Amino acid sequence: MLILDCTLRDGGYYNSWNFPANVVADYLNAMSAAKVDIVELGLRSLKNSEFKGASAYTTDEYISSLNVPESLDVAVMVNASELVGKTPLDETLSILFPNDSNSSPVKVVRIACHVHEFESALPAATLLKDKGFKVGFNLMQVADRSQHEVENLAKAASEYDIDALYFADSMGSMDPAQCKTIITWLQKYWDGAIGIHTHDNMGKALQNTLTAIDAGVTWLDATVTGMGRGPGNARTEELAIEVSSLKGEQVNLVPLLSLIKSYFQPLKNECGWGSNPYYYLSGKYGIHPTFVQEMLSDPRFDEEDILATLEHLRIEGGSKFSHDTLDATRNFYANPPKGSWEPKTALSGKDVLILGAGQGLTEHSAAVQSYIDKYKPVVIAMNTQSVLTEDKIDLRIASHPVRLLADCEKHAKLPQPLIVPRDALPADVLESLGDKHCLNFGLQVSGNEFIVNPADAVLPNSLVISYALAVAASGNCNQIYLAGFDGFGASDNRTQEMQKVFNLFTEKTGLSLISITNSTYDIPSLSVYGL
Repeated sequence: MLILDCTLRDGGYYNSWNFPANVVADYLNAMSAAKVDIVELGLRSLKNSEFKGASAYTTDEYISSLNVPESLDVAVMVNASELVGKTPLDETLSILFPNDSNSSPVKVVRIACHVHEFESALPAATLLKDKGFKVGFNLMQVADRSQHEVENLAKAASEYDIDALYFADSMGSMDPAQCKTIITWLQKYWDGAIGIHTHDNMGKALQNTLTAIDAGVTWLDATVTGMGRGPGNARTEELAIEVSSLKGEQVNLVPLLSLIKSYFQPLKNECGWGSNPYYYLSGKYGIHPTFVQEMLSDPRFDEEDILATLEHLRIEGGSKFSHDTLDATRNFYANPPKGSWEPKTALSGKDVLILGAGQGLTEHSAAVQSYIDKYKPVVIAMNTQSVLTEDKIDLRIASHPVRLLADCEKHAKLPQPLIVPRDALPADVLESLGDKHCLNFGLQVSGNEFIVNPADAVLPNSLVISYALAVAASGNCNQIYLAGFDGFGASDNRTQEMQKVFNLFTEKTGLSLISITNSTYDIPSLSVYGL
């Protein structure tokens, strides 16, 4: 059994492969003490369009600058997408690997392949073996492949001199039974060494790795604290314990645990790899974990946004990550709008006060309530927030299907009518709303539009503030006031998105907005105390 630690390669997705020199030195010593066999120090790549650290390229010059213990073999990984392009394979490899294994510090080269790239990339094995390297191929996303497909992949691999044929649980969706099944399929035509690379979406990375050992797998991937794309991988510190037990050996984990305490755990706390309910769902539904990783790092996505996106990807398919797909999932109303309630029946000629969830509303609630008592605006509260007493709120408004589903019990107990795009809501949301008094104002999401009609609107997104502004504009109100729209800070993406909404609204409708509590948005403001 061989443990291959790929922390500096797989973990680089969180820090742009930029590991401090002292950390790399301590890491190498810790790997040797933990009796890891191979360290994959990073990627080897020709792509260079932004700054990435040394482990994104892992050149011979860089590796030679390190003090690598003699007990460790050095590996690098190449993505097959760089090998099967327009440039001939031998030319690309000659640039990536100018030296043979006798003059290079690299001893193992692994090639990461999607299924459709595999056979085209296989000839790289011959070219690399001729230079004296050990060669591994990592098959990605095989969990959803049929027996026939997997067996054919193994058969193709059997035609080449490969040191290890890996399969990667890229979506973190495998359980031990499926893991054993795939190994059996591979073994039909492949009698060489098999490796496994597990992801921890569903908390089964170590369990699947140990199952694979029982089934004859001998090359085992892991990373320190599981550091890797999405939820991460099997944890080296745990796998080292299990393998040493199987071998009847003792390992020294003190250097590794010390490094975890000083560097990896603080970084994990900052970046947030490791399994959680979102990654669990991505594994369960076969959704690429990068969708979750991107959403968790983007403050525009709150809990209901992430859950709604995962539900959308479950239905539409999300095995391949795409930024365009992720952006599209934030908008749930692509069909032409349908509505039956016209806001002018309640708002025409009146002032409207929209209540946000910012701290400013809480701090100045007494003054806002006095303003409401004196001037009698139509008060619309977003979602279920209830800073003010219920008798001060005339209407509630919501537009996010998952948020609605989560809030249905609360809405049922609240006395105000609820403005929603009822005809476009999923069946489970409608069922949960039951006999709640709903005012059906239609909503469609399309580009940078802000088109307001008597009973519906076409908006740039499905944010509840966009929807609320459309309702106010459709109602032919006198003036729109805002309270509780503090802002999220200049560097927060949510602030930028909200500002775009306000700018687009005033540009397209010609209506003005006035905040009566403190706000960092670039909109006119008055003090509620001076009204």
